[in-house]
Amino acid sequence: MLNVFVTRKLPGNALDKLRAQYNVTVNPEDRNITKEELLKAVAGQDALISMLSDPVDRDVIAAGDRLKVIANYAVGFNNIDVEAASERKIPVCNTPDVLTNASADFAWTLLMAAARRLIEGDAMTRAGKFSGWAPELLLGVEVYGKTLGIIGAGRIGQAVAKRALGFEMRTLYHNRSRLPHNVEQELKMEYIDLETLLKESDFVSIHCPLTPETRYLIDRPELELMKPTAVLINTARGPVVNETALVQALKDKVIYGAALDVFEDEPQLKPGLADLDNVVLAPHIASAATETRTKMAEMVVDDVLTALAGGQPRNLVNRDIY
Repeated sequence: MLNVFVTRKLPGNALDKLRAQYNVTVNPEDRNITKEELLKAVAGQDALISMLSDPVDRDVIAAGDRLKVIANYAVGFNNIDVEAASERKIPVCNTPDVLTNASADFAWTLLMAAARRLIEGDAMTRAGKFSGWAPELLLGVEVYGKTLGIIGAGRIGQAVAKRALGFEMRTLYHNRSRLPHNVEQELKMEYIDLETLLKESDFVSIHCPLTPETRYLIDRPELELMKPTAVLINTARGPVVNETALVQALKDKVIYGAALDVFEDEPQLKPGLADLDNVVLAPHIASAATETRTKMAEMVVDDVLTALAGGQPRNLVNRDIY
């Protein structure tokens, strides 16, 4: 019987479909697996279902001497050495599209929470420090009618822009390539260079992938281009932002605030970040809606079933191997 290793327990019942045909082992520890543990666990496995936090590098792929498929429980796959997998003709799969609405919703959750200082207000109220309404109590910034800058205009970026229509915002975007004219018109998005976007936006929301070109795309010089009343939102990948530079910029009031769902050295935070009141911190939960996470499990399981049966998985990252 073929073997499947899953690095974390998955929501829903999708794994039951695998168990009906194959020997499935789920990491019993409810935590991120270490590289050393993964090196041992992947030996003798025919399929690997991994998380974005799992270091599926060349060493791990080499240790998986029988691997026929790697299915990443995430849209991103920067944790996987796709080149090494392709050299062995191992299909690498991900979970695209399904996270779009949940991620866009959460980007707006962070935006609103940071703009209106919701987390500070919650903490104050729970601590019994709310003594009654006051004219200057936790003054925030308005969202309606402001300018939203979107960095990365893929499916999630476009979904964020669509939600901005209800707030009658001016929406700017910067992307590797320009969107079709009809999409720009429908979503009222203006294509613009990054420097102008940073200068003119009241809210900057990051939705680009992590690549060598986008690492530290937002550093101290970029933060200094932003308005002192601006808010930075990152639900993409932590290293797109120089977190140390962001901490200092928030301390110096270079920008009004930030809201982060991802971190540069996740799950660790850069020193001083957690001490700041003008940042909202979330534990990488943009896709954490029950419907979304369950569908993600179904997608990786279906791709593993297809691959182990000798077929071509639907959600392929490295299609060139076929």
